[in-house]
Order: sequence, then C-alpha cells, then structure tokens
Amino acid sequence: MSVGMSSTRDAQAVPPTPRQAGDLAGLGIDPDDLPDGLVVADEHGHVICFNAAAQRITAVPAAHALGQRLEKALPLEDLEGRRWWQLTDPYGGLAIRVGQPERNLLLPGGREVLVTVRYVRTEPTGPVRRVVVSIRDTEARRRTERSHAELIATVAHELRSPLTSVKGFTATLLAKWSRFTDDQKRLMLETVDADADRVTRLIAELLDISRIDSGRLEVRRQPVDMGAAVGRHIQAYVAAGQPADRFLLRLEQPLPALWADPDKVDQVLSNLIENAVRHGEGTVTIDITPTASPREGEDTGTSVTVSDEGAGIPEESMNRVFTRFWRGSKRGGTGLGLYIVKGIVEAHGGTITVGRAPGGGAEFRFTLPVAAPAYLA
Repeated sequence: MSVGMSSTRDAQAVPPTPRQAGDLAGLGIDPDDLPDGLVVADEHGHVICFNAAAQRITAVPAAHALGQRLEKALPLEDLEGRRWWQLTDPYGGLAIRVGQPERNLLLPGGREVLVTVRYVRTEPTGPVRRVVVSIRDTEARRRTERSHAELIATVAHELRSPLTSVKGFTATLLAKWSRFTDDQKRLMLETVDADADRVTRLIAELLDISRIDSGRLEVRRQPVDMGAAVGRHIQAYVAAGQPADRFLLRLEQPLPALWADPDKVDQVLSNLIENAVRHGEGTVTIDITPTASPREGEDTGTSVTVSDEGAGIPEESMNRVFTRFWRGSKRGGTGLGLYIVKGIVEAHGGTITVGRAPGGGAEFRFTLPVAAPAYLA
C-alpha cells in the first residue's frame, strides 16, 4: 500500500469505497509522485491521504496524520493567528462554496506555506464528501521576491549616483551662474546630459525586465540588414576613439532576408559588442552567417557571433552569464544587460549561447529565425 494512502482509521471513521480510495491509483498516479503536498480528508473530516510531499513540507509523518481529524493533522493558522479550519468550516459552512483560493498560512512553529483547498460534493449543494488540500512550499516565491527586492535595490543604487550629480550641478549653476566661465558651464552641462542619459538607460532596462518577466515584450518586425547594423556600431566606436583595426567584421553571403525588431536587435548588438570592447582584449570579431533556423517550420536563420581575445569567462560561470546581476568583472554595470539580451533574443524565437572563442576570449552567438510575415511566405 502506498505511503500516501491508508485505511488505518479511528473507530468513528467510515472506510471509503474502493473508487474513492483509488481515484488516483485508477489513473496510474501514486500520490507520492505528486510535486505538491496532497492531503485528503473524507466526509467525516478524517485524513485518508497524506503524500510524501506533504510529509516533507509539514514535517508530519504520514503514519501520524492518517486517520486523524484534518484540523489536528494539519493545524493551520492564518497570518493573524486565527485557526484556519475553524474559520473556514469546510463541512458546516455555506453549501455553495467549492473551496478556498491559494493563500499564505502558518504551520506550528511559524513555517509559512501556500494552501489551496477544494470541497468535493456529489451534488452542487450537497454535503462535502472530500476536502482536498494542496500544500506548496513558499521558498520559490521567496526567491522571486528576493530577486525583485534585489533588482529594486540595485537600480535604486545605480540611479542615486547620476541623480546626485544632476542635482548638484544644476543647483550650483542656478546659484552661481555668473561666477563660471563658458567652458566651465559647458563641462557641467555635458556631465548633466551624460548622467541624464544614464538614468534613461537604467529606466529602460527596468522596463525591459518587467516586460520580459511578464511575457509582454513586444517585437515589431521589419526587414533588418544585420551587416549594416553591426557596421553602424563599429563606426560609432571608431568615432569615439577606438582604433579601427580592433574590429573585424566578416559576412558570409548570401544572408537570408531577416525580419526582426531593429531597435531591439541594436540593443542586443550594442550590449554584446560593448562587453567585448570593455571586458575583452585584442580584436573584436563579429561573424554574420546564414544558419539553420532555431524555430520549427523554417529552414534558415541568421547567426551573429561576437568574440574577443581576452581572458574569457571562467567555466564555472558559464551557466550564470544570462542571469540577473551577473558581472564578468568589477568594471561597473548593473549586471542586467545579458539577462535582457537573452529575453530579447528569445522573444524573437531565437537562441543565444556563450562559450570560449578560438582566440581564448568570450564568444557570444545568437541566432534569429528569418520570421518573414505570413503574406510573404
């Protein structure tokens, strides 16, 4: 007999019919195989199922819980300290109720769990025949909440510096405008302008993460010339003082016609090339090649590989590169860029990987499907 099911009951309990006891078994499912805690009480309120996950989450042995009254086997309280089963009264409450939505409740000792309850009736307003309780650990939710809190703290920290600078320089200029030369005024205003751009980028990153996490990142597809897009980024770095021979662009022709969001493709390229320039060494090589599409039903796609000749990424860090707050060095940044890059690429139906370049540095490769609109297919 399964650990989660038992007919060991007290004298007042009425044994379930074979179908009631074997509903899960009839489907070929052992309650102990379920990922969430499952507790089932019969029409008299006695526990007839207490699976392995319920034991793990509550630290109550199934042998102790089976046959007990539900409120004794699972003595839950709400966050205000009220006894949950007395408050909800599943057997004696309103006959139209079908259960209780998921909510945070407390086990003895103060451990928090997520509990959902379903009332099973043979007739819509008939007596409750089963109370089915699903129990989930809150650790995953806590991790998500900690991640959100860390994101807010990081962005707040990053915003503080440029906003302090903007406030300081503007207050100084307003108070002592006439005391500064034109060159001094220009320098301070250029600093304010640069810091305002930094604030704008941080807010844009925060919005991107919110859209990625909620699955609302919109992709507005247009024809994209990937070679020209990469060329623009290289020209911008050369204009900013980087030597032209530090960049090597290689295109394999013919490339398939690519439909993607040009602004978001620029965002991906900007991040990957900036990482190679800032954190890598030697020549930054960008290869653009036709390749198999990552999306089923399409034959071709476009791959872009950005590599450098620096120290590369340690092997133990490879699986964390695209997570939030990962930083390859201590040279600043929020650690959110590659997380956003991955979200943008995947929103296009593409894939992105990281590895070691032939020259020893980091190598990022992303592949986008051609994604031609249906009317051109």
